[in-house]
Amino acid sequence: MTVKEIVDQLEVLAPPALAESWDNPGLLVGRWNREVSRVYVALDATKSAIESAIACRAQMLITHHPMIFSPVKQVNDSHFITRRILTLAEEHMSYYAMHTNYDVAVMGDLAADMLKLKDPQVLEVTVPKGKFENDRPLGIGAWGCLEKPVDLETLASNVKRTFEIPAVKIFGDLDRMVSRVALCPGSGKHMTEYAIEKNCDVLITGDIDHHQGIDAIQQGIAIIDAGHHGIEHIFIDQVAGFLKERFPDLEVEKEANRSPFIVI
Repeated sequence: MTVKEIVDQLEVLAPPALAESWDNPGLLVGRWNREVSRVYVALDATKSAIESAIACRAQMLITHHPMIFSPVKQVNDSHFITRRILTLAEEHMSYYAMHTNYDVAVMGDLAADMLKLKDPQVLEVTVPKGKFENDRPLGIGAWGCLEKPVDLETLASNVKRTFEIPAVKIFGDLDRMVSRVALCPGSGKHMTEYAIEKNCDVLITGDIDHHQGIDAIQQGIAIIDAGHHGIEHIFIDQVAGFLKERFPDLEVEKEANRSPFIVI
């Protein structure tokens, strides 16, 4: 199969038109007609991810976060980003990223389902119903209700267990009972207002700083900060499974779920 055949299916899963205007998903390096028998799926196109893809003899790398956001005027070995681009090109490896289009199409629903939220709805609508013939609003994150109320500490432990996270940061009273939950994988710095609008008891997300956390408490909502990587890594297993389903003969290798930092 070719890169284009694989991309065509990935873009059925997460159409590029759903991406935010500032984003840069798509085929970032490589040839459309490149023959592919093995792919490597990772969260980021880090040096180690690229090395792992090369080591397993993959012809295509697929990540969630795009490696290239800003315009690149020179591709040489003097910058850490362009060094990676050179490596991919020298290895004849195609590189595809699916970012906010995946967030809108898949990520919120997937995370809500894993956390067993009832009747999940979109947290921040970015695509109104019918804009792209979609039969419901689409957007970033999700909100819904737990099967039964639990205290904040119990929910935090469930988040750690469900998403295989070693630690989370909590803003709020551990004994507070919570039922209505907002969820935004990745960075949710701007999502508190949407969670409050939905009368949620708690927002589960990442990248919340000190002031955002204490301000949330003052507005009556608790925060469980699972980190940027903490929930978004579910992209890897979902996309790998999707590819195996669509292309049974395709060999799919996956990056291990490793946090990019260590807490001691």
